[in-house]
Amino acid sequence: MATRGHSSCSSMSNHTKERVNMAMVTLENFYCNLIDQHEEREMRQQKLEMVMNEEGLPDEEKRIRRSQHARKETEFLRLKRTRLGLEDFESLKVIGRGAFGEVRLVQKKDTGHIYAMKILRKADMLEKEQVGHIRAERDILVQADSLWVVKMFYSFQDKINLYLLMEFLPGGDMMTLLMKKDTLSEEETQFYVAETVLAIDSIHQMGFIHRDIKPDNVLLDSKGHVKLSDFGLCTGLKKAHRTEFYRNLNHSISNDFSEYNNKAILDSFQ
Repeated sequence: MATRGHSSCSSMSNHTKERVNMAMVTLENFYCNLIDQHEEREMRQQKLEMVMNEEGLPDEEKRIRRSQHARKETEFLRLKRTRLGLEDFESLKVIGRGAFGEVRLVQKKDTGHIYAMKILRKADMLEKEQVGHIRAERDILVQADSLWVVKMFYSFQDKINLYLLMEFLPGGDMMTLLMKKDTLSEEETQFYVAETVLAIDSIHQMGFIHRDIKPDNVLLDSKGHVKLSDFGLCTGLKKAHRTEFYRNLNHSISNDFSEYNNKAILDSFQ
């Protein structure tokens, strides 16, 4: 009897530890986002003040511009709080497929803007222990304010999938370019190698490692400049970016994509 009681307490203890660990990750993500948003607002305010001082504007004009800036910030925050869903986008065509889903060219219904929608199946991510990598991908796309990284504009989820809405780059990828041209000139090679090195360095400066640099993941914008994409194997310095963290988290519960798994692990992405 004592043994059974001890086993029950041990099991409950493990479950509690998992919930505590997941809560820590969720809180870390929440407060990191708050800090980043505050710093971004401060930078925008400082930039406004610098521009107004350089232009030598009178105090009344500065007051008007500050008021306009405040209204824009309020509208920006309102838009960030707006919840999007699959129904807000029209699918145009499939432009890529991967191990965990596909990439679709979509159009936002209210604005007409075109995006690349990356659709990731939650069950496959859990089964293949890719939650840490996908979180790292989502985090770097959110944090990256870089010319060298594909921009992410929105992210949301439903019971089955995660959705990442990213900029669509019409220039294609480096693999397609190499297949089309067969051989690059020395000048072209120097250009693309230099930009790729700068792109990789920008990721390292943010505390991430791409780990899947190849021609398919080097995209080109409309002017031929390099942007890195597909951070599915990316890892970062946070606990939430490590596969071992999620493997240990699921050690004492069934990995059947239960409601607990869904809520505690994948819902923390938002």
